[in-house]
Amino acid sequence: MFLLLLRVDSVIENLSPKTQVQSTKHKKNLSAMYENILVNESDGILTITLNRPDRLNAFVGHMRRDLAEALEQAGSERSIRVVILTGAGRAFSAGGDVAFMAELMERQDSEEFARILGAGRRVILAIRQMTKPVIAAVNGVAAGAGCNLALACDFRIASSDATFTQSFLKVGLHPDWGGTYFLPRLVTPNKACELFLLGETIDAAEALRLNIVNRVVASEELEAATMQFAERLRTAPPIAVAAAKHAVYMSQAEDLEEMLRYENESQIRCFESEDGHEGIRAFLEKRDPKFTGH
Repeated sequence: MFLLLLRVDSVIENLSPKTQVQSTKHKKNLSAMYENILVNESDGILTITLNRPDRLNAFVGHMRRDLAEALEQAGSERSIRVVILTGAGRAFSAGGDVAFMAELMERQDSEEFARILGAGRRVILAIRQMTKPVIAAVNGVAAGAGCNLALACDFRIASSDATFTQSFLKVGLHPDWGGTYFLPRLVTPNKACELFLLGETIDAAEALRLNIVNRVVASEELEAATMQFAERLRTAPPIAVAAAKHAVYMSQAEDLEEMLRYENESQIRCFESEDGHEGIRAFLEKRDPKFTGH
């Protein structure tokens, strides 16, 4: 029952002021603790940048763990409304560093390989269990685990230069990072098999046609377009956003009766919230609402 990990009360609990930090209007650079990850926050929008551009942001060493920690921290902080994932340079991420994996094979270090697989699982669950929306700004190559990292996000905005490749079988390995869960839910099973088994690269236009990405923009417009999209999400009511995000993924495993029950519970909670009152007042007063997450 993947994704059925949160109920209405636990979704809302994650937004409780007891466990969150206060909001800020100032930019923060939180990257000092990470070697290959950049973390910057500005007015409630957190941008996490994979920062190994010389290796196409391929994952190596503790990079997976660091990404998981950054995502988990973002999920726990009340001041963060939206998370953006992107890559430095000309790639989103080329996935696992093949040279690093070759070293593990040479040492026959299956224990370390299992550890990094576990860190990847932690990354994906951090995205899907987070109450905040997560946007992948795919600026270039997204291959292997990098491709599936993008698929795990709630939204994907792609540069016209972006490419997507399920490259695992080309090196004799099995898809991971949730690829076998996400891709067949976006494309037909026969197309998913084609992408997995042949490992062919598709461009951004084809990804849009297949419904793998939400939109494609010119490469020079990617940052601005992503921030504009994130800003729209930032001003949305956090309690309703959290419940609606959970409902979308919950519906993949639940029947109509259960979804109707969940909708009613969530609607009552929103109705009783300060944001619910603010939204109704703003509508009647013909002004923009100011949602606080309470």
